[in-house]
Amino acid sequence: MSDPARAREDEDVEEMYVDESEIAGVVADGAEPAADMMDDDDDDEEEGDYGEEGAAGPGGGEVLVEDDSVQGFFAHKEPVFAIDLHPKMPTLAVSGGGDDKAYVWRTDTGEEVAALDKHEDSVCSAQFSRDGTLVATGGMDGKINVYSVDDRRRCAQLDGPDEVQWMDWHPKGNVLLAGANDGSLWMWSLPAGSFMSVFSGHSGPVNCGRFTHAGRNIVSGSEDGTLIVWDPKTAAIVHQLSPRDERFHQDGITCLDISKDDQVILTGSMDTTAKLTRINGSILGSLDHATESVECVGLCGVLPLAATGSVDGTLNIWDINTMRLRTSLRHDDTVTRLKWHADSPLVTSASMDCTVRTWDARTGDCVRTWNGHQAGIMDFALSADGKHVVTASDDGCCLVFAR
Repeated sequence: MSDPARAREDEDVEEMYVDESEIAGVVADGAEPAADMMDDDDDDEEEGDYGEEGAAGPGGGEVLVEDDSVQGFFAHKEPVFAIDLHPKMPTLAVSGGGDDKAYVWRTDTGEEVAALDKHEDSVCSAQFSRDGTLVATGGMDGKINVYSVDDRRRCAQLDGPDEVQWMDWHPKGNVLLAGANDGSLWMWSLPAGSFMSVFSGHSGPVNCGRFTHAGRNIVSGSEDGTLIVWDPKTAAIVHQLSPRDERFHQDGITCLDISKDDQVILTGSMDTTAKLTRINGSILGSLDHATESVECVGLCGVLPLAATGSVDGTLNIWDINTMRLRTSLRHDDTVTRLKWHADSPLVTSASMDCTVRTWDARTGDCVRTWNGHQAGIMDFALSADGKHVVTASDDGCCLVFAR
C-alpha cells in the first residue's frame, strides 16, 4: 500500500462567486453571518476544546489544526448528518443535523439564508429537488418538510414513515421517495404533498435506495439483506434478491449505486462484500477485498470502474469488466462517502479520519487532501464541475473546500 501523493502546496484556490441576480428572492435581506449568531458563551472555549487557533495539547500547549477550507457554516450545535448543494445555484446549500434543525445557507459567504422548521428528532436527510424549486428535510421523527426555495415557505409536511432513513427526488418531476426504518418506502407528489404509493417488501430498515436515472424503476436495499427493484407506477416488485441465494449478500445492505444506463446495480454490505447485479436480477459477480462492512459504493460514468469504501479505511477501485481489484487506496479510518466526478476518472471520498481526498482512479494517486474538521465527516456534496466540496461533520460544522 503506497502513501497517497500530497497536493502541491502552491496550488491556487479558485475564488468562489455568486451571481446576485440568480438568487433574487432566495437570500434573506440583512442575513447575518452564522458566526455572528452564535452565543457569546461559545467564544470562551473550555480547556481541551478547539478554538480558532487550535487545540490544547499535552501540558496545556497549543496544537495547531490545519484548515484548508475556504468557508464554513457553524449554526448547528450537534453533529451534521446531511448536506446537499442546489443543482442550479451551487452557492446554496442545505444541511441537517442532530440538533433537529436544518438550514439553507450560502457556501460563498457562510451566511444563513433560512432556518427551516425544527424537527422533533435528528434531521438525517436534506435534499433539493432536481429542478431546484423545492427543498426537503427528513427526520428520525418520521416527518418530511418540503419548502419552496424561492420564498422559503413550507408547502407540505409529509407523514408515513416511522423514521426516515433517506430521500430521493425523481429525476424528471417533483416526486419524492423516502425509505423508512420499518422496512417500507413512501412516495408523494409535490408541491401539493399528495400521497402516491407505499412499497412493502423488506422486513428490515431500508438503508438505501433511489430512482433509476430514467425514473422508470426504484431500487432499494435493506438491513435484511434484500435488494428489490420496484415499479413506481404500481408499487409492485419487479425483481428481488435475498440472502437465500448464496451468491448474494449474506448480511444487511448498506449502500447502492446504479450505472448511467440503468442496467447494472452495485451494492455494498455488512458482510464485507460488494455485489454487481443486473437490473433484471441476475448476479454478475462479487467484489471481495474489504475486511469490514462496505459503507459506500459508486460506479464511474466514463470508465468501467467501480469504487467501494469500507469501515477498514480502504477505498478499493475495481475493473468491473474483469471483476478484479485495480488498486487499494487508504484513509486512516472508516470511508463514509464517495462520489465519482461527472465525466471524469476522479473520485472523491470522505472519512471518519476528518479528511476529504480526491483520487485519480487510473493511477491511484491522491491528487488532493483537504483538512479542517476536528471529527469524522458524515456526508458531503460535490459541485457539478467538481471544483467544490461541501462537508457535514460530527464536529457540528459544515466546511467548503475548493480546488
